[in-house]
Amino acid sequence: MSFFEKRHYFKTVFLMGLIVLFGIIIYASTIGVADINFFSSLKIIAERLPVIKNYIPSEEIINSHRIIVWNIRLPRILLAGTVGMGLAIVGVTFQSMFKNPMADPYVLGVSSGAALGATISMVLGLSFINVFAFCGALLTVWLVYLISRVGNKVHNITLLLAGIAMSSMMSSIISVLMIFNRDKIEMIVFWIMGSVSAASWKQVATLLPVTFLGSLLIIYFSRELNLFLVGDESARSLGVETDKVKKILLIISSVIIAFTVAVSGIIGFVGLIIPHGVRILVGPDHRVLTPFSALGGALFLIICDTLARTVIPPTEIPVGAVTAIFGSPYFIYLLYKSKKKVFG
Repeated sequence: MSFFEKRHYFKTVFLMGLIVLFGIIIYASTIGVADINFFSSLKIIAERLPVIKNYIPSEEIINSHRIIVWNIRLPRILLAGTVGMGLAIVGVTFQSMFKNPMADPYVLGVSSGAALGATISMVLGLSFINVFAFCGALLTVWLVYLISRVGNKVHNITLLLAGIAMSSMMSSIISVLMIFNRDKIEMIVFWIMGSVSAASWKQVATLLPVTFLGSLLIIYFSRELNLFLVGDESARSLGVETDKVKKILLIISSVIIAFTVAVSGIIGFVGLIIPHGVRILVGPDHRVLTPFSALGGALFLIICDTLARTVIPPTEIPVGAVTAIFGSPYFIYLLYKSKKKVFG
């Protein structure tokens, strides 16, 4: 298959994937205590779209169904998809930057920083949990960068070690705060396990543009990500300013994860297993791998969150627990099947 044939093939498959994603979004919006069929949900969504809404008979739609789908279920589904997209695309980026198949979006301690910020907010009884989590995430990345910087350069090993050290320290602080604030333990643990149950259109409007724009910027650096896999020296010899590009990618990725963790808590395994699974299907070329990983992450987290809110009603499972249930055995399976060949 020639290059142009491959490109056309992947474009077609990606378009089909987007159609499947749209179908799953609509189907997920029908699942819940209220019995809403697929076509009713489709009409509720379509009536909000320009031009199309003129052809939708709104009198046929039950108003309570409109409120349930548009105000409750759809924001949550879209937020879950956006979170999954962000986690997966940052996972791809870090695995290439650090040449480490075990790298995930939280490898630099972003999650622990966000969790500490959120914990401090809960302990103090403040309502700005998302703001504290966001500030904690960005502050952690900044500290990790300062610790690992040598002159104007940042080496991968020192960056990873600094991330591990900061993560351990902040996790310890969280444990101490939980011991002295036992009445807040349940709230803290539920947040740390990850959930999008408090989703709103405001959160979607905040996170979606950041994640989408950040993803486009990362896709723009697909050539550089490909070259990172063969080594920094080889990348430099081919004209890549490795240190500059890594700083840019680190900033973009950190901002995406900071926004993501601030609204969803810590949802593990999405940024770890999705890039591996997609890499096996489409290959290691980041021009294809990156957008397909974003699509795969969105699909995966929407499905997991739908299960989290419907498996044992009215009780809701944190979506982070569901991703771990699927992610752990699947990741072991991937390691068993591909072992050291995960990068092609």
